[in-house]
Amino acid sequence: MSLRLLLLLLPSPAFAADALPTPATSLLQMLLGLGATLLVLLGALIMLKRLQGRRPGQGNLMHIRSAISVGTREKVVLLEVGKQVLVLGVTPGRINALHCLNASDLPPATTPGPLPGSEFAGRLRQMLERRNEN
Repeated sequence: MSLRLLLLLLPSPAFAADALPTPATSLLQMLLGLGATLLVLLGALIMLKRLQGRRPGQGNLMHIRSAISVGTREKVVLLEVGKQVLVLGVTPGRINALHCLNASDLPPATTPGPLPGSEFAGRLRQMLERRNEN
């Protein structure tokens, strides 16, 4: 029984002439495979985002108020936990608590200003729009 199944799976010359794919069917088959792959990747991305979402009861207990690099791989970070602000030294191998402050001792967190290159980007956009109008 299994020998008959193997013989059916082998290509035969009689079926080979009839089964030649046309360029249109090859293109369609490739596009369907690409579409199926992209759908699987999109589904995996959506599932990862749902799994990484915030869990109930884990609101904004901690957030980083500020961070600055002091070396190629070292940082000093201000981490706010409740009413305390921890000054942490962060290296690739360790995290050290350097100091502990009250959140009321620090000025309120400000929203960041415009990025350094944003003024240049705006001017470039204006110049390109003027050039396209002419």
